Amino acid sequence: MSDIIIRHTEPSDAAALHRLFNEHAIMADTLQLPWPSVTLWEEKLKTSRPGLHSLAATLDGELVGQLTLEVSERARRRHTATFGLAVDVHHTGKGIGSALMQAMIELCDNWVQVERIELTVFADNSRAVALYERFGFITEGRAERFAMREGKHVAALYMARLKPAAR
Repeated sequence: MSDIIIRHTEPSDAAALHRLFNEHAIMADTLQLPWPSVTLWEEKLKTSRPGLHSLAATLDGELVGQLTLEVSERARRRHTATFGLAVDVHHTGKGIGSALMQAMIELCDNWVQVERIELTVFADNSRAVALYERFGFITEGRAERFAMREGKHVAALYMARLKPAAR
C-alpha cells in the first residue's frame, strides 16, 4: 500500500486543486460554487495570509485531498481555528481524510496554540460527521436552511473539538 504524504500546498498544485474542487460531490458538500477557475486557485496559492495553513494529501505523487485551516486573528479568538476538508471521491476510504485531520490536529495542539477547532458540516454528510467524531469533535448545534445546494436549503451541524487538558 502506498503512503499518504501530507505537505503544505504549493502554487504548482493549482491545476490539481481545480480538478479536485470541480468534482460534483466535493462542490456539493462544501460552500464552493460550481466551476471554479484555475486562475482562482493560482491566486489563492500565490497569496499567503497569516494564520492560514493549506495542507495537501498526496498518494503516489497525486494530490488526492486538501485541508485549509484558518486560525483566528481576532484578539479574543486567537485560540480558535476553523477548517475545511476535501478528499478526491476516487480515493475515499483510504485514510486520506484521517491523515489530513491528524496533521491538522497536530498543528493546532502543538504548534499554533489553538485550543478550540470549529467547523460546519452539512447535516446529511454522515461520512464526514463520523470522521470528525472519530477525532473528538462533538455537535454543538444545528442550523436549518444553512446553505443552498442544488436549489434546496440544507441544514448544517456546528461541531467543535477542544484540546484535551494537559496532564
